[in-house]
Amino acid sequence: MTTETTAHRRAAVYEHPADGFGTVRLVPVEPATDAPLIHGWVSEERARFWGMLGQSCEQVRETYEFVDSLTTHHALLAVLDEEPVALFQTYDPDADPVGECYDVRPGDFGLHLLIAPPREGTRPGFTGVLIGALMAYAFSDPAHLRLVVEPDARNEKAIGRMVRSGFVLGPEIDKPEKRARLAFLERESFERGLAAR
Repeated sequence: MTTETTAHRRAAVYEHPADGFGTVRLVPVEPATDAPLIHGWVSEERARFWGMLGQSCEQVRETYEFVDSLTTHHALLAVLDEEPVALFQTYDPDADPVGECYDVRPGDFGLHLLIAPPREGTRPGFTGVLIGALMAYAFSDPAHLRLVVEPDARNEKAIGRMVRSGFVLGPEIDKPEKRARLAFLERESFERGLAAR
């Protein structure tokens, strides 16, 4: 099964210069083309909190075809130097099960992020650069006033990364598939962080 993808040739919905790394381009996921690549990522033990361990490539394709059919949820690949480096999903919390677990505010915008396994060792600072690019994309829409994430409550690494990125922790919530930890980032906090750089 091939994991080749045409992501680097797709029109970007957003581009973000990442100092020292190049330009991060966000392109729409094409389920039929990208399923083998995404399956390779989500089937690794390191991605267990993504919730797709044990799924076949066909099941992964069907999941992203479903996401692609929605107007409230979107899946994007982050591409750096022609290489897909992350899977980024956005959603309207009012149209997602998480919206039943907290008081959704107007302007809330939900995010999920899965970083691909590194091909050639680790790159210090890369995760922070990627998260910064994704937050900049999310806030490029003036209607988005607050970002919402809900990593698995056991995923201390992801929770710590969100806090270091400026998110404020909220309560733990029970979703059908997991116990999650809410975290929020207000537009004002994000913009203050940019101004301080």
